Amino acid sequence: MYIVCALYLPVCVCVCALSKLVLRVSESLVNALDAIRVSTELIEEELRPHLDTLLTIAQEKKKGVAEQVVECSVLPVLAQVLRRKNSITLKTTKLVAELAREPIVRERCFHAGISLALLSLLTSSDQELLLHVGRAISRIGLDSPVQQEKLLRSGAVASLASVLLRYPKNEELVGVCLLAFCSLADVAEEEGLAMVWEQLQRVTQGEWLFKGMCRNTAGSLSSTVTVVRLLEWSPGQYVVTVEVHQRCSTVFWSVHNRFCSTVRWFPRPYLTAWPRFYKVIKYSVQGFPQHGSWKSKVFHTVL
Repeated sequence: MYIVCALYLPVCVCVCALSKLVLRVSESLVNALDAIRVSTELIEEELRPHLDTLLTIAQEKKKGVAEQVVECSVLPVLAQVLRRKNSITLKTTKLVAELAREPIVRERCFHAGISLALLSLLTSSDQELLLHVGRAISRIGLDSPVQQEKLLRSGAVASLASVLLRYPKNEELVGVCLLAFCSLADVAEEEGLAMVWEQLQRVTQGEWLFKGMCRNTAGSLSSTVTVVRLLEWSPGQYVVTVEVHQRCSTVFWSVHNRFCSTVRWFPRPYLTAWPRFYKVIKYSVQGFPQHGSWKSKVFHTVL
């Protein structure tokens, strides 16, 4: 009996310690949200510690944080802070980019004024700030046609293109802008997949080509290649085309050819057995189109 009690005691102590930690985090979150929500004058020194607390908790990706942020009506306050463009703008942008991972936050960014505030920051010369703004915009548009449409109508393409061309040597910033284009075209990869971008040789004056591939596709039967084409057709006016190509490995084609050589097909159904391997998905997005659809999807079948 005594041995059993001795074994259970450390477990009980750990559970109690964990409960106290969760309680402290909850209290810190509630206090930070309340302080930000009731802030009317947006005094920087008063908001800074609460933004730090909220950013730390958001980075830990705890469940329910995004819901509480939305319920407490904190997003409109964050939009006001972004528009002030002061010493806490960078920290606030980091926070927004972190919160934008959650769909419930993304859905409310435009209505809360977050999206327009972020776009206004793309004229900044602070490259670290631009990095987090680009990430936030990319995440807001992720898998959200409504948010994509609103960002396009607000001139997101022209603003992102301007940033990309201003800082072509900042590879991380260029990559973020290209991912934002993919997000706006609704062809962005999953959040955890890292894209490696390479600038291709320029074809004509005023045109830039970039090729991106996922880092973790080694050893797989197929890989995705994303090509972004940026064309400046007049000063400040851009057309961005995003093409996604599905590429099969030599292993796949070896197995495929061996299988086809032993089986007679009539007609040749294998051309449609793997439709994604034979299609190129092309999205064309304009910065400020004068008429027609803001986003068109054209499917080209390559046979």
